[in-house]
Parts: sequence; C-alpha cells; structure tokens
Amino acid sequence: MATRILKIVLVVFVGLQGWLYVAGNLTNWDAGRAAVGYVLSMQEHAVYTNPIFPPVTDPTLVTLAFLLIISGEFLVGVLSFKGAWDLWQARRSSANDFDRAKTFALLGPGMAMVVWFGGFVVIGGALFQMWQTQIGDGSFDGAFIYGGISAFVLLFVNMPERELG
Repeated sequence: MATRILKIVLVVFVGLQGWLYVAGNLTNWDAGRAAVGYVLSMQEHAVYTNPIFPPVTDPTLVTLAFLLIISGEFLVGVLSFKGAWDLWQARRSSANDFDRAKTFALLGPGMAMVVWFGGFVVIGGALFQMWQTQIGDGSFDGAFIYGGISAFVLLFVNMPERELG
C-alpha cells in the first residue's frame, strides 16, 4: 500500500509543478513573454552564429508560443490530478485494477516531458539554441531537470503492481 500511496503523491507533485508554473507565468506575464521572445529571437548568440531556423520576432507568434507553453503546463496539472484521483480511488483494488487506473497518471508526467523536454530542450535548446544565453540557459537547465524528474515518475508509476498482502 505504501508504494501505491507514494505513486499517487509523486503524480500529485507533477501536477502541482505544472499548475505552479501556470500561476507563475500568468502572474509574471510580461516577464515570461519577454523571456520567450528573447529566446525565439535568438539574440546574442555568440557560439553558433548561423541559425538553422529563422528567428521569431513577430509579437503575435511570441504570444502564441507563450500561450502554448502555459497550455501545456496546464495540461500537465489536469492530467496528473485526474491520474492521481484515479489511482486514489483504486488504491485498495487488485493489482490489475490499480494498473488499469494508471492511464492519466502516466499521461500527466508524459505531458510534462512533452512540455519541458520536447518544448524547452528539443525546440528551445536544439532549434532556437537557447543554451547560448544566460536567460535561455537557465530555462534550458531547469527544463532538463523537470522533464527528467517527470520521466522518473512516469517510469516508477508504470512499474507493474503486486497484489496487496
């Protein structure tokens, strides 16, 4: 039972992380949008000075990119909290039933990997080379941590259950 509770708690933390970032981004809208705009503009790139993708400076596209990030973080919370609730309801059930209740509990951390690994590490880091600037590098490093922790949670939650005894 303790392992099942731990899985539920970790999924809750993934969801909480998503929603705290939504709250932080909405509370600091101008600064967050400016940071995204700075990364997408590829300003001050001193290492790789020939980008493989054109800089994005259109204010509408920058705002859309920021909204996409916030939407992804919101989905991390929705999927994770739904998953944690499903697991909570199945915590005393058979191993098979608990395993079947894991769908949203896996989708939440999976979405976190899409946001922080896919969005920040792959698109921000590889495509927009955000690691070349201090502002971008801080977000890049943080996203690697958030995506990696979410991956560990996903793997742990996905481990098959044993019958309670």
